[in-house]
Amino acid sequence: MTHSPSALLFDLDGTLVDTAPDLARATNALRAHHGLEPLPYPLIRAQVSNGGSALVALALGLDKAHQDHDEARQFLLDAYGQAVAEESCLFPHLDRLLERWEARRLPWGIVTNKPRAYAAPLVDALGLTPGALLCADDLPVRKPAPDPLWAAAEQLTVTPGQCWYIGDHLRDMQAARAAGMVAVAVGYGYIEEGEDYRQWPADLWFETCEALVEALLEPA
Repeated sequence: MTHSPSALLFDLDGTLVDTAPDLARATNALRAHHGLEPLPYPLIRAQVSNGGSALVALALGLDKAHQDHDEARQFLLDAYGQAVAEESCLFPHLDRLLERWEARRLPWGIVTNKPRAYAAPLVDALGLTPGALLCADDLPVRKPAPDPLWAAAEQLTVTPGQCWYIGDHLRDMQAARAAGMVAVAVGYGYIEEGEDYRQWPADLWFETCEALVEALLEPA
């Protein structure tokens, strides 16, 4: 039986916050800029955890090597940055978890591959108060490297082994394992069609937010 955590660390997009609506708006703004019809929301949602470059590839078919990729990516990010929290919100039940967690004076934080320029305003707009927020550009490396997870644990003054790291992507599980944390995979996030999150190298798997929250609050 995996031990109860002393601290929680969350991936941001697709795990803690449902950011897909605002990122879909920015992706389709890029499409519109190029005279293209909007893409279906589910198609964009499945790519959100893969970052801005993946959304550009989806929207315009331009991979990172294409000469126009960087300009298109910046257009998308600028469109997103104008309203990072217009429709984004915590996934269901996680507000209850954080409220109870903070009431028990237990630490929690966020480790994301999202740049700070977008992550910090989003966290602020949602009124979240993590004890640690590690973003893509805070360290020379990002997930799946374990370093951001270690830095977050240090900020929370806990050891890596006391933490659960919760995420919706294979890289999250790889980072958690490398960091010596309990790797927790969730199936409600931004997972591509045909990918089975239960095949990721995790210690625990939760299909829904509610199942995750109940497991964490049960000992209280």
